[in-house]
Amino acid sequence: MLDFLLLIGKLKHIKRTGWVLRQVPDPECVAGHMHRMAIITLLLGQGDGDTRYVRCMRLALIHDLAECIVGDITPHCGIDPLEKHRREDEAMKSLCDLVGERGPEIYSLYKEYEAKETSEAKFVKELDCFDMILEAYSYERAENCGNRLQEFFDSTTGKFSHPLIVGLTKELDHRRQGLVKASPAASSHNLE
Repeated sequence: MLDFLLLIGKLKHIKRTGWVLRQVPDPECVAGHMHRMAIITLLLGQGDGDTRYVRCMRLALIHDLAECIVGDITPHCGIDPLEKHRREDEAMKSLCDLVGERGPEIYSLYKEYEAKETSEAKFVKELDCFDMILEAYSYERAENCGNRLQEFFDSTTGKFSHPLIVGLTKELDHRRQGLVKASPAASSHNLE
C-alpha cells in the first residue's frame, strides 16, 4: 500500500498537459483536477443515505490515477487513442495489484468510468469536461484575456446534459462573456 501511495503522490506534481502546451503560467496538477471534481460531487447528493454522489466521488477520485505512471496523455501528444487506453489500463492493473483486496474494486470503478455506461460514470465524464473549462476560465480571468483558451470551451460543445453541469456551464458562460467584453484585447478591437 505504501508503494501505491507513493505512486499516486506523483499526481500532485504532474502538470496537466493541455495547460502546459498552451503555456499557461503555473498550470494545475492532475491531483488538483481530481480533487475539485470530487468536491463538486458533494453538490449532487442530499446528504446521508445518498449513495449516488458517493459513487460519483469515488469515480472522480480514480478516473486519472493511471496518469501517475503514464503521464497526462492528450490528443495533442501524438499517441493513438487505443495505445493510450492500453497504457492506462496496464497502469491501473499495476496500481491495483499494490492494494491487495481493494484492487479489484478500484479497477472496477476505473472500468466503469472508461465504459461511460452508468449514469454516475456519464456524470463524472461531464464533470471532467466541466472542470476543464472552469480551469480555462480561471486562467483567462487571471490573465485578463478572455477567449485565449477558446478551444477548450469549443471541445465541450454539446457534451453537457446533467442539470447541475448545464446550470454551472450557463453561469460560467455568462461570467466569461463579461470577461471577454472587459479584456484589453476586446477593448483594443473595439477601437479599430
